Amino acid sequence: MRRHQLDFAPTLVTHHERYRMNTGSKLHAPISEHERARVHKRTLTVVILSQILGGAGLAAGIAVGALLAQDMLGSDALSGLPTGLFTLGSALAAYLVGRSTQRFGRRMGLACGFITGGIGALGVVIAAIADNAPLLFVALFVYGSGTATNLQARYAGTDLALPSRRGFGASMAMVATTIGAVAGPNLIEPMGVFADAIGVPTLAGPFILAAVAYTVAGLFLFAFLRPDPYLLARDIAQHETTQVAQSDQATTLPKVGVSAYVGATVMVLTQIVMIAIMSMTPVHMRAHNYGMDAIGLVIGLHIGAMWLPSLFTGTLVDKLGRTPMVIASGVTLLLAGLLAALAPADSLGLLILALVLLGLGWNFGLIAGTALVVDATVPQNRPKTQGTIDVLIALAGAAGGVASGAVLHATSYQVLSIGGGTLVTLLISVLFWARNEQR
Repeated sequence: MRRHQLDFAPTLVTHHERYRMNTGSKLHAPISEHERARVHKRTLTVVILSQILGGAGLAAGIAVGALLAQDMLGSDALSGLPTGLFTLGSALAAYLVGRSTQRFGRRMGLACGFITGGIGALGVVIAAIADNAPLLFVALFVYGSGTATNLQARYAGTDLALPSRRGFGASMAMVATTIGAVAGPNLIEPMGVFADAIGVPTLAGPFILAAVAYTVAGLFLFAFLRPDPYLLARDIAQHETTQVAQSDQATTLPKVGVSAYVGATVMVLTQIVMIAIMSMTPVHMRAHNYGMDAIGLVIGLHIGAMWLPSLFTGTLVDKLGRTPMVIASGVTLLLAGLLAALAPADSLGLLILALVLLGLGWNFGLIAGTALVVDATVPQNRPKTQGTIDVLIALAGAAGGVASGAVLHATSYQVLSIGGGTLVTLLISVLFWARNEQR
C-alpha cells in the first residue's frame, strides 16, 4: 500500500499543479522531497535544451555586432554602441521578465523574453539589408531581450533546488549555453556565405541564426516548462510558512539580506570588465589583419569559457563557499586584463588565453553572485529582486560596452584591458563591507 501511494503521488501532484497553473489556485497539500527533486530534474532538462538554442542566439551580437556597426557607420569610435544597445535593451527586458515572473511564473517570462529577442535579431537583418543605422540601433535594443532571458534562465535552475545545491542548479542551467554559444561564433563564416547567397550583407548572417534560435527557444519553454518551477516553489514556501505558524512574524515578507547586495556588486563589476574587453577584441583583431575565422575562434572559446566551466563552478561555490569563489573571480579577471594588454598583437595564442581567462572569471563571479542573491531572498521576493539586479548588470554592461569603444578610439586596446582588469580590485572593499555588516 505504501509503495502504491508513493508511485501514484507524483501523478496526483502533477495533475494538481496543472490545474493550479490554469486556475490560479494554491498548493494546499505538502509535496514530498522526491517529487520536488523529480520536478527540479525535469525543469533542468527543459532549461538546458532551451539554453542550447539561446546560446546560439547570444553569440551573434557578441561576435559581429561591433563589426556590423563599424561597417555601417564607417568609424570605430561608435563600434561599442551595438554592445551598449543590446545590453541596455537587456536591462529593460530583465526588469520586465522579473516582474512577469513574479506574477505569471518563469515559463511565461522566459518564453516572451526569448521570442522578443528573436524579433530583434530579425530587425537587425532587415536594417543591414536596408543599410539603415537608426533601425539597426532599435533592433539591437530589442535583440537584447534574448541576452537578458539567457541570464534569467539560470534562476529557473535554483527555484526548486535545496540550499546546498543552489550553485549547482544555477550552473547546470548555464552549462548548456556553451554548446550554442561556442557553435555560434564558429558559424560566422558559413552563415556569412549563406547570407551572401540570399542577398543579405555578410555580417548579418549570424543574426539570421539568432532570430531562429531565440524564437524556437521561447516556443520550447512555453510548451514544456511545466509545472512552472517558480510558481511551485512559491506555493511550497507559502505552505511551509503556514504550517510553521500563523503569526504576523511568520507571514511578514522578510527583507533582502546583505549577501544579495554583495552578489549584485560582484555580478555588476564582472559584467563591466567582461563586456568592455570582449566587445573590443574583434575590432582590435581586425585592425591587426586577423580574418573572420580567427575572430570567430577567439570569441567562440571566450564564450565557451563563460559557460562551460559551470560544470564544476556550481559545485565549487557550494563546497568551497561563495566568498572564495568571488575572490577567484577577481584574480582571474585581473590576470585576463593584464594578459590581453601585454600580449603581442600577432600572438593569437596569448589572445585566446586572455579571453578564456576573461570568460572564466566572469563565470566564477556570476554563479557565486547568483548563489548569494538566492541565499538572501525568499520565493515571495526573489524574482523581483533578481530582475532588479539583472537590470543593474545590464546597465553596467551597456555602459562598459559604449565606453569601451570610446576608450579604444581615444587610447588603445592595451589601456582598455588594463583598466578593466584593475577595476575588479573593488571587490575586496565590497567583501570587507559585507563582513562588517554581517558582524
